[in-house]
Amino acid sequence: MRFLVDECTGPAVAQWLREQKHQVWSVYEEGRGMDDDDIVQKAFVENWILITNDKDFGEKIYRERRPHKGVVFLRLRNERAANKIASLRRLLKGYANQLANGFVVVTESQVRIARS
Repeated sequence: MRFLVDECTGPAVAQWLREQKHQVWSVYEEGRGMDDDDIVQKAFVENWILITNDKDFGEKIYRERRPHKGVVFLRLRNERAANKIASLRRLLKGYANQLANGFVVVTESQVRIARS
């Protein structure tokens, strides 16, 4: 799969996804300081699923109606990299085929998938 990992989500998540053989573009590593609008646009135009823990992307998708190819919003109480990776591991194991074009909210205990 192709993932664009937001800066706030961090390089450890990007590295783990690469180790799982996914294609990854990391804002932290390759576009630090990028504007959220530019991130949404890049993800859409280049067919990346955006992974973020920044709730502003929900507003961009739902209020501003920005087009996307999929967003994974990590809404976690524990923001440490290990917990983000564990949550993504569970998500990919159970829902990988449902991520494209969805808005996915991931918590420590559940996954919600909406089509916007």
